[in-house]
Amino acid sequence: MKIQQIAFEENNWLNASQQGDINTANVQLVLAFGERKCLEKVQPFDHLRALYPNAEIVINSTAGEIYQDKVYSDTITVTAIEFEKVVIKTTQVSIQNHLQSSEVGEKLAQNLITDDLAAIFIISDGANVNGSELIAALNKKTNNKIPMSGGLAGDDARFEKTLVGLNQNPTSGNIVGIGFYGDSLKIGHGTMGGWEGFGPEREVTESEYNVLYRIGDKAALDIYKEYLGKYADELPGAALLFPLSMRATEDDEPVVRTILSIDEDKKSMTFAGDMPKGALVRFMKANLDRVIDASAEAAQNAILDFNNAPELAILVSCVGRKLVMGQRTEEEVEAVREIFGDKTVITGFYSYGEMSPHNPNARCELHNQTMTITTFSEL
Repeated sequence: MKIQQIAFEENNWLNASQQGDINTANVQLVLAFGERKCLEKVQPFDHLRALYPNAEIVINSTAGEIYQDKVYSDTITVTAIEFEKVVIKTTQVSIQNHLQSSEVGEKLAQNLITDDLAAIFIISDGANVNGSELIAALNKKTNNKIPMSGGLAGDDARFEKTLVGLNQNPTSGNIVGIGFYGDSLKIGHGTMGGWEGFGPEREVTESEYNVLYRIGDKAALDIYKEYLGKYADELPGAALLFPLSMRATEDDEPVVRTILSIDEDKKSMTFAGDMPKGALVRFMKANLDRVIDASAEAAQNAILDFNNAPELAILVSCVGRKLVMGQRTEEEVEAVREIFGDKTVITGFYSYGEMSPHNPNARCELHNQTMTITTFSEL
């Protein structure tokens, strides 16, 4: 695997780094992560196509760009990959609203499934999709046998629209699937949050998709405000400091759900993922040191089966973590770098939702407020 990275920063394209003697004509996959308004202004596809004439080029908007051990804003970071043995296939589907999420998940899987499919990486619109339903459909179509990960595109902290594009400049309402084929790919996953739970688990008694109306016998927003105390006056912004842990059933591993908005009239909360009736939820709070340590733990989990440092790592972290950590945001990426060492090329972005298994043998899930890491090497 040979990797080249370039970046658009301060109105210029810059050569960032290179691993190996890459032949740009042989690059199979290009990942471009950029701030939404920067992507709209620069329209980078033609430039990238000229550099990498035969590559599958995937471009998406972010809530922050990750390059090596730094976090950037208002840039475009590009990672071009020349595989020596692994074969790449890509597909793009469009979505108009979240009700189509299962349908487009099935279509993505159908377009990618073959006997030698080794892994799938998803880059999805972050505004119109129900990520939980999308992943559930992909898991079902692949019989939970294909490792999957990825993320939902972001739009900084604006939450206006997100952009995704395959072999074109990115637009709203697209989902891209990247299939990796053959038996020469080594892949690992890690996902951790680092949030602290407090209070008892309670049952969701009324909800619709990602809108939570009642917990136990109380309106969801009322009980949430009780737990927030003095922070209740700072809603909805304060919600990023206090996500919910959710288990769909008693046997499931908990996933974290970010609160996107609240409705004072209906006393409801809208989440960045399903909140099914009967699920068990628990309030959580941020401890910055634990949040950063969790990124290092995710990195350790992502290399459990690797004898050497991975050649490439794609980091997808949550916009909520970035907003909570503020000036300490880079510390979570630095923690990952310390685990991997200097030889691993790191790229990634801050997202509106992260897709990853809890561990290498589990099915893919939608996460919020986590650092998820996918590692790659060629055998």
